[in-house]
Amino acid sequence: MRLSRYFLPVLKEAPSDAQIVSHQLMLRAGMIRQEAAGIYAWLPLGLRVLNKIEQIVREEMDRAGAIELLMPTIQLADLWRESGRYDDYGDEMLRITDRHKRELLFGPTAEEVVTDIFRASIKSYKDLPKNLYNIQWKFRDERRPRFGVMRGREFFMKDAYSFDLDADGARKSYNRMFVAYLNLFARMGLKAVPMRADTGPIGGDLSHEFIVLAETGESAVFCHKDLVEMPAPGPDLDWINGDLHPIVNQRTALYAATEEMHDEAAFNALPEGDRLSARGIEVGHIFSFGTKYSEPMKATVQGPDGQQVPVQMGSYGVGVSRLLGAIIEASHDEGGIIWPESVAPFDVGIVNMRQGDAACDAACETAYNALKAAGRDVLYDDTDARGGAKFATMDLIGLPWQLIVGPKGIAEGVVEIKNRKTGERHTASLDSVLDGLTKSKTA
Repeated sequence: MRLSRYFLPVLKEAPSDAQIVSHQLMLRAGMIRQEAAGIYAWLPLGLRVLNKIEQIVREEMDRAGAIELLMPTIQLADLWRESGRYDDYGDEMLRITDRHKRELLFGPTAEEVVTDIFRASIKSYKDLPKNLYNIQWKFRDERRPRFGVMRGREFFMKDAYSFDLDADGARKSYNRMFVAYLNLFARMGLKAVPMRADTGPIGGDLSHEFIVLAETGESAVFCHKDLVEMPAPGPDLDWINGDLHPIVNQRTALYAATEEMHDEAAFNALPEGDRLSARGIEVGHIFSFGTKYSEPMKATVQGPDGQQVPVQMGSYGVGVSRLLGAIIEASHDEGGIIWPESVAPFDVGIVNMRQGDAACDAACETAYNALKAAGRDVLYDDTDARGGAKFATMDLIGLPWQLIVGPKGIAEGVVEIKNRKTGERHTASLDSVLDGLTKSKTA
């Protein structure tokens, strides 16, 4: 993409009401624009990151055996009355009446809709287990929307729902999602710690939040320090028939709890050097809630003995749009965002230091075409802006690599390459730089 043709409305200063770093940088980098309190338009740069995060989530859900569908944003109030949640959910639910006086709502979550879909089609235990997931916009009418996409009213979310015959099967489904979450967050460059959590309005008695540690986190968290450095399990697992409980137990055996579930005595019983208290950002939340929805909504299957059995259910959420904020909070410096390569909007930024110079233009065109042919996402700054402004923009938007082409270097047969994360720069021939950038894409 040529910057001269792109839409990138960067700002020199963040609006005064942007309180945290991620909100400030997303506005300054031209990723989002506020349309109303807690509601944002996603501009091209932000949408590219959102799409990459969504795809990682999709790949890890598919790997773990979940099946994607797409449920509506507008839901029937009657379904929520069946489950008993319509009146209990509170003011966060945006309730709507259509022209036919039917009561509807903008879904904050989708347990009722997916249970209705399940009960209409699955009748036998032989068709279990099932895990259906949905990546869709949700709406919760927050009393005080703040912190940009971290606590907005409209948000993009992956929600998965498991259906099993019995508690043992439900726990296996829960473990699959627990492990899948460890992998998907690691792919985004995040160290997400699973912590015991309150089940809230979703219900049930088994729940974990996945927390990214950050100074600007919204709540206090407490954990064993080993959890922060524990590597992700990786994809090479038997997701369907394997026993994933040892992986889950390795983490849940160590102390980790959100502020609501914190046990001060148990935490203080740890050796002082193993205790870690910090601020954290929730990026995922998983629940196992048994028959909370299947019983009132009569989502039953015929069991092996011929009797009708309400299915055991769980739900598993990932805040896809919230993850952008969390990644920025965990990875930035005074110059701007530092994107992990897996979710960066572009892999490489080409900076033409003298637009209109024949040699610089030719080298940039060669690099641009070669990188695109190798499958790299490239942003080519072919504008007439000053060099300092170009560097500031590239640092602000946080592309992993900057390829800098100037007349002096071209005269000497070299270009400069900068690693945004480390700040390291070195010069080399254009061919060798392109060779390194294309190889790192295929590695």
